[in-house]
Amino acid sequence: MTASSEGAPLAEPYECIFEFQPGWIDLTLQEGTKAEAMALATEVVSGLNPLGLAIETRAAFDDMVQRAVRLNDDVPVLAAAYYTETGEALANLMVDGYRDEGVPRPSAEEVTPLMLQWANAQVTGEPQITRLELPAGPAVRVQSMLKVKRRLGFGRKLTEYIRYAVFPPRLQTLVVVTITWEKIARSEEITALADEAVRSMQLNPVSREGVPIPADGETE
Repeated sequence: MTASSEGAPLAEPYECIFEFQPGWIDLTLQEGTKAEAMALATEVVSGLNPLGLAIETRAAFDDMVQRAVRLNDDVPVLAAAYYTETGEALANLMVDGYRDEGVPRPSAEEVTPLMLQWANAQVTGEPQITRLELPAGPAVRVQSMLKVKRRLGFGRKLTEYIRYAVFPPRLQTLVVVTITWEKIARSEEITALADEAVRSMQLNPVSREGVPIPADGETE
């Protein structure tokens, strides 16, 4: 499945493309409304085999609507979720882009501590921090456990996350990919799915009209 970002308006125009494996559902919304999420979920659920679902079709629909609205709350570049063949949601994926006009893009050293910061959660344990080369550019990868505040502030739940900070060589934007999940018993499987998805990501500059800009800098 190919997913191409049509989410948040970008200060530096570029296309964000994923070659998603089966199971990943692109939940990016243009307007971020529940009506838009319902239309998207209707299209996706209509293609599912109800006999293969471990949950009611209505439950899968409701989960997809709520998840799409929640993931698009902060207007990401792209939002997606991984669903098993039985209709169970395993992980969320969000892409965000950061660029301040006239301000140099932060370095890997500057970004790394920021990747451990959460508004509603606290990193627990020793995070795994690595640097690597992705097809989309050099990157810093962080994986760690989180204690996330529950709604209304009562108690915390354990969540795991992977966060990539990607430095595309043809862009000035810092691109951050965040994958979160709560089914810790399936962390090995979800980690493999997440890393595979991020390796498929392409970040290509485009003109203001949306025309891809080739490496030689001339629009076609």
